[in-house]
Amino acid sequence: METAKKRMLTGNKAMAEAIAQEMENDKNVFVLGEDIGKYGGIFGSTQGLMEKFGPERVLDTPISETAFIGAAIGAAAEGMRPIAELMFVDFFGVCMDQIYNHMAKIPYMSGGNVRLPMVLMTSVGGGYSDAAQHSQTLYATFAHMPGMKVVAPSTPYDLKGMMTSAIRDDNPVVFMFHKSLQGLGWMDQLDYAVGHVPEESYTVPLDKANVMREGKDVTIVGIQMMTHFAMEAAERLAQDGIEAEVIDLRSLAPIDKDTIINSVKKTHRLVVVDEDYRSYGMTAEIAAIVSEEALYELEAPIKRLAIPDVPIPYSHVLEDFVLPGPTKIVETVKQMMDEA
Repeated sequence: METAKKRMLTGNKAMAEAIAQEMENDKNVFVLGEDIGKYGGIFGSTQGLMEKFGPERVLDTPISETAFIGAAIGAAAEGMRPIAELMFVDFFGVCMDQIYNHMAKIPYMSGGNVRLPMVLMTSVGGGYSDAAQHSQTLYATFAHMPGMKVVAPSTPYDLKGMMTSAIRDDNPVVFMFHKSLQGLGWMDQLDYAVGHVPEESYTVPLDKANVMREGKDVTIVGIQMMTHFAMEAAERLAQDGIEAEVIDLRSLAPIDKDTIINSVKKTHRLVVVDEDYRSYGMTAEIAAIVSEEALYELEAPIKRLAIPDVPIPYSHVLEDFVLPGPTKIVETVKQMMDEA
């Protein structure tokens, strides 16, 4: 008997399929943003939606992030379920008042009487020489602010499942997708950008990390591309007899503390890898959680890998230098094991 062939999709098609299925199921779901209509989003997240649902539910907007995110907030307050795309997370500065003083605070300031069931999706990440204003992740900037759920899926399966969960959630959700994991033809083709995605609708929790690889010697926590680099590093470390456990954080706010702490209790070592700036970032937050709740489980100091506190360079050589990668992870883990 032949084994059923797994259905494989790129990250962008997984996202677009989730949005399409929710638009079919709920007439209150609509999408708005720059170039999300006929163009399908510059990173393909709304591909095919204009043809299927028309311009009344797939709204191409002017280049005014404050205006269309504000419009999404108003629509959500009236019971609709908008999905607004902030084309690059780097552009948050021009619309942060709408995001943080309105989207994140209105449910609290209204005593829970006004719900904002909306998704703000935005592209993150570098690695392709797009320079300082188009290459950041800014994970910690958004995770730091109460009132919003913040997620960063790293596989096509999770992109679809977490997008479905985000659309159905009654709270504002910031949905970060990594450009390199969209599987677009004009970018470098990465194996991780393609994966098994069921055709039927399904959900993935917005508050759970995922153990991607089990191990006994060291825990490596990654986010998006750094999770995949951690997996590459783990395979190389295994050749030297070091078994790393790799955790894909997935949810930045809230953080799944239990999964991280339980892993550290098993491995007694922790490395955190992040494509955000090192200071005041997710690496520091995860290190603090483990220090506060599992300090005496550790047999070595926690190690952090992240971008130095400099703008991300345009030069490919310099960008590659500041971005953590598999080799840096391998070197860090080996150093940690040697010091033990």
